[in-house]
Amino acid sequence: MLKINTQSEWIARANEVLPAGGFGNFDPGIIISRGEGSRVWDEDGNEYIDYLIGSGPMLLGHGHPEVMEAVLEQLPKGMTFFANNAKGIELAEAIIDAVPCCEQIRFVASGGEADMYAIRLARAYTGRDKILKFEGGYHGMSAEAQMSLAPSRQVNFPQAVPDSAGIPAGVAEQMLIAPYNDLEAVAALLDEHDDIAAIMVEPLQRIIPPMPGYLQGLRGLCDKHNVLLIFDEIVTGFRLAYGGAQEKYGVTPDICTLGKITGGGFPLAALGASAEIMKHFDKVKVGEEGWLMQLGTLSGNPVASVAGLKTMEILRRDGVYEQLRATGAALQQMQVDALTRAGIPHQIVGDETLFDIYFTDAVCRDYRSAKHNDPRRNVVYNDTLRVHGIFKSPGKLYPSLAVTEADLEQTRLAVDKAVQAISTS
Repeated sequence: MLKINTQSEWIARANEVLPAGGFGNFDPGIIISRGEGSRVWDEDGNEYIDYLIGSGPMLLGHGHPEVMEAVLEQLPKGMTFFANNAKGIELAEAIIDAVPCCEQIRFVASGGEADMYAIRLARAYTGRDKILKFEGGYHGMSAEAQMSLAPSRQVNFPQAVPDSAGIPAGVAEQMLIAPYNDLEAVAALLDEHDDIAAIMVEPLQRIIPPMPGYLQGLRGLCDKHNVLLIFDEIVTGFRLAYGGAQEKYGVTPDICTLGKITGGGFPLAALGASAEIMKHFDKVKVGEEGWLMQLGTLSGNPVASVAGLKTMEILRRDGVYEQLRATGAALQQMQVDALTRAGIPHQIVGDETLFDIYFTDAVCRDYRSAKHNDPRRNVVYNDTLRVHGIFKSPGKLYPSLAVTEADLEQTRLAVDKAVQAISTS
């Protein structure tokens, strides 16, 4: 086979075999060749500081030596079994020790799969069908999750708007949509509907933080109406704190989903809850009618499990989260300083461990308010950062523990160039 050397050749080849020329994830105009520590390289040899980090999993950076050692030790012992294995059981124990709501867990291969089963579990446990989610909240690719994720048109709440073709109209009838950070809207829906199985929420919705008391208010409303509270912690788990958003915000849901960091960069996710709720995965306990079937070829995969175990061990070490937050704070401050000097309206939105900029002076509290005054500025800003060696999503910046002082200085110079580009465009 002809050896391909350039990025443009790879892009041409991708356009022949992949719809829209990509995997459906990130910008298909860049082909990543390798990653090491805080950096990635494309197929033309261009080097970038990586603030995408695989959309979150690579919190320790690429190729962390201790994770690599654990994986290489496991590989000759077996890559997958479709059966219980000791490393998967150890990882389950570690997750349960860390995450307040989990007495038992089930493994799956992706966060979207975990979210799908969490919804199904809530319905099985309550015997109700409706799910309340928030406009702009991301919960994977299931039919229910693809309701009002990124609607291009505004409709009245609680109407659900499908974000994808191929979803039966009946799915929307089982979904209620509310604005994030609005407890009154949630309370009104719970008063009106007595067939809601669960409220599903990202505790930090994309990058929008909960208003003070908001998550506590959701917990109280769920308790009042006998509705389950599901935290989608695919992103926030082991990032906001070792115990995730539940530890940071002091609110314990009934069910949570975990992914990304949990597998140490390998395909692994989980959902967890009390033993009482999780018994629906055990046919002996709940019978044929109450049983929730769940299986997956790679569930509890031992390679992913050892990577997750080693990652979690490193995250338990003294000073790790202080380091991560210090890096995030430095990245925030350098952008605030540069944009303020230039007189460009902006808001840093998110947590020190996950955030980005909205070019607005308005408060960003939900999907409809979190927007740029001039979207073109965001395009220019991120394109200029890319040109100057910064690799990130147009809507998120993920700090990692691999970022060095030299990386921060290079990022600062790139930010100055990006702000200059906005000012002169």
